[in-house]
Amino acid sequence: MKAYYLLLAGTALTLSACGNSNNASNSTASATASTTASAPANAAASDQTDLYKRLTSGGTITVGTEGTYPPFTYHDESGKLTGYDVEVTRAVAAKLGVQVDFKETQWDAMLAGLDAKRFDAVANQVSLTTPERQAKYDKSFAYSWSGPVLVAPVKVTDLANWESIKGKKSAQSLSSNYAEMATKYGAEIIGVEGLAQAVELVRTGRADVTLNDHLAVLDYLKKNQNSGLEIKLTAPATEKTGSGIIFRKGEDATNAKVSEAIEALQKDGTLAKLSNQFFGQDISKQ
Repeated sequence: MKAYYLLLAGTALTLSACGNSNNASNSTASATASTTASAPANAAASDQTDLYKRLTSGGTITVGTEGTYPPFTYHDESGKLTGYDVEVTRAVAAKLGVQVDFKETQWDAMLAGLDAKRFDAVANQVSLTTPERQAKYDKSFAYSWSGPVLVAPVKVTDLANWESIKGKKSAQSLSSNYAEMATKYGAEIIGVEGLAQAVELVRTGRADVTLNDHLAVLDYLKKNQNSGLEIKLTAPATEKTGSGIIFRKGEDATNAKVSEAIEALQKDGTLAKLSNQFFGQDISKQ
């Protein structure tokens, strides 16, 4: 994250060895002039490092993101940083009339970087679902919503509700919330390492179904249109979580401005357009 600081050089005052009154007077006047001149310069520096003032005066905001998490934040074939979260953030910046500078950071260091003020905000599919995160950070108006979905072969027709998976083999990462959900509905768990392995087991008939994140599944289906799989069930809106731009606590005015911009982008269809570009359907509404 780029920070802009005004470096003020103090005026070097050299007094003669004899210390006559004229030299002393000149030195005092120079010191006074230097102090007076530095006051507005210091004020300007303060303005530049205040997020809200930069946000409302056409400045630059810095945003942490992974850059390795498609389709949310990644580099395309030309090397350009893109993805749903990235393009939403660019649209928000354009709406507010500011510049955005992305700082690519590993996920494990993302929120620590925000704490250390390496950047002003984070855009990386963060939902703030834990009390610990909710105590330290604030989230903007959500620009994406996701929740559990059930995936099975297109030809399967006996999955009318979640209770329908009782007795079926469900491919799940053993420590995931989706494994717990499948177990709750009576499925037999087949352990896998992740979504790619899970859908492969379902596709080849070694498992009947898999439960996973809606957005991750949409991304898979968009990239694998001949997989023979489809979403059979989607969790109700009350079980979905929304992701937004994350700020440190205390940036209420900034959060409000950004949230207004995101809401406007939802109303004018920009979020729906970006959703369809990356996922094939609108993910911006609960």
